[in-house]
Amino acid sequence: MSLEPRADQGVPELTARVVRAAFPRGTLAVRIREALGSLFEDEVFAGAFAVRGRPAVSPGALALVSVLQYAEGLTDRQAADQVRARMDWKFLLGLELDDPGFDASVLSLFRSRLIEHGLEQTTLQLVLERLRGLDLLKAGGRQRTDSTHVLAAVRTLNRMEFVGETLRAALEALAVAAPAWLSGLVTAEWAERYGPRVDDYRFPKGEEVREQWSEQVGRDGFVLLEAVYAPTAPDWLREIEAVQVLRVSWIQQYHRDEKGVHWREGKDLPPVHHRLCSPYDTDARYGIKRGSGWTGYKAHLTETCEPDAPHVITQVATTDAVVADTEMTEPVHQALAERELLPDVHVVDAGYTTAALFLAATGRGMELLGPAPHDSSRQSREDQGFSRAGFTIDWDDESAVCPAGHRSFEWWEQKHHRNGTPVIKVFFSAEHCRPCPKQTSCTKPPSGRRGRGITFLPRERHEALEAVRQAQESDEWKDRYAIRAGVEGTISQAVRVTGLRRTRYRNLPTTRLGHVFAATAINIIRIDRWLTGTPLGGTRTSHLEALILAA
Repeated sequence: MSLEPRADQGVPELTARVVRAAFPRGTLAVRIREALGSLFEDEVFAGAFAVRGRPAVSPGALALVSVLQYAEGLTDRQAADQVRARMDWKFLLGLELDDPGFDASVLSLFRSRLIEHGLEQTTLQLVLERLRGLDLLKAGGRQRTDSTHVLAAVRTLNRMEFVGETLRAALEALAVAAPAWLSGLVTAEWAERYGPRVDDYRFPKGEEVREQWSEQVGRDGFVLLEAVYAPTAPDWLREIEAVQVLRVSWIQQYHRDEKGVHWREGKDLPPVHHRLCSPYDTDARYGIKRGSGWTGYKAHLTETCEPDAPHVITQVATTDAVVADTEMTEPVHQALAERELLPDVHVVDAGYTTAALFLAATGRGMELLGPAPHDSSRQSREDQGFSRAGFTIDWDDESAVCPAGHRSFEWWEQKHHRNGTPVIKVFFSAEHCRPCPKQTSCTKPPSGRRGRGITFLPRERHEALEAVRQAQESDEWKDRYAIRAGVEGTISQAVRVTGLRRTRYRNLPTTRLGHVFAATAINIIRIDRWLTGTPLGGTRTSHLEALILAA
């Protein structure tokens, strides 16, 4: 399809007259059109369309409908119906009252074009630029970030369900693509075992019998893969997505030796970043946060929080579920810098802070306001004995002094074994630790020549971390940090209005695009409320809590 950009001609006279008569106080769509004009011009999306071919539906209109779709929680079909039926939507889109709209399938094709041509952030970027032009948004000030879990549009499966459903999905795909080829391979037992969907209640009872069932599934899967990759099999069978998923899954879940097929266990399993969780969404991963686990993704929202301006979302980032929040702090800063929207103060929780990130934020001319990571030493975790804070570091002499006054005898630098962060290790002599009267409050009885050992960061990072730890004990810091709590309300609004916590799509790129539409929708809703003078909602309090507070 080709794009023939259409310049905005304003709202047709008849549409404007009828809508204003029907809605004298306006609606969100009417007020946004009157305040912000035509938000998305066709030319912005020109790179996603060819120069020849049948004319496409206006991409600017499709982008606006996609945003409204999230603002009102509509499916593709419902959104397309609204374009035909709603007068206020026609007002916003600048359409005649008798405009027939478009088929719902166009919205899915439009999303695919945006992803293919790297235009996912376009709607949010254009709204932010319009707000900057109206002086409702500017760099500096304060912004805050937090994340929330996002459930994939698939069931959460245990390992047995996963391998059984993965093999079943591959067989189903081959039954459609190559029925004659598959019929010569499978038996009636396979049809009985993999015909219905695999559910936990179908599994045999007993641990030993279940293990035998899993190994049987593994053997059947290898039989199928060997047949697909045999020289006599058609080459195109290997290109079927379900077959490729089966191959990767069997590499991850099973191993073979002279004794047969066995589960992989423990360290023999691949890292969670790479381990598939569902045959129907290969981007989804299993994540855990604060003791709760889920299969899917994680969304990070960043918003302004100045009292004299609307609170708008300036950045939304979507990752798989296992990406740590600390890995997203710098990408968020980079995205804000590219939009020239870096704040003076970026307020985050402890999940987004490390010593290196505090220093990096300072290097960008901003303050990262958040709690410092906790001391991870055993003594600090158990709140017993002397933690790192009880030791004095002599940086010039490259040594440390323990609470009993003894000086260390070893000092060496290395990379942390898990994340590669540079660290310094210091050890004290066992000759001092064994007879020390404070030994029971400091370390275990030493064996060998080494006594207590401590690990800390290089000087610049260590001092930055200690400065934050001292500052966060003050009332002034706590008062400044209190503003972070407001981002929970933004996540709540995004969940209630746009369904942020459950993706509509089965892959990461489309989920990421959906979150951009959701963030744009939240911004439009908030701008409308700002223009109409609607106050921000307060914290919800139950009648029982109000009764106790009043007592």
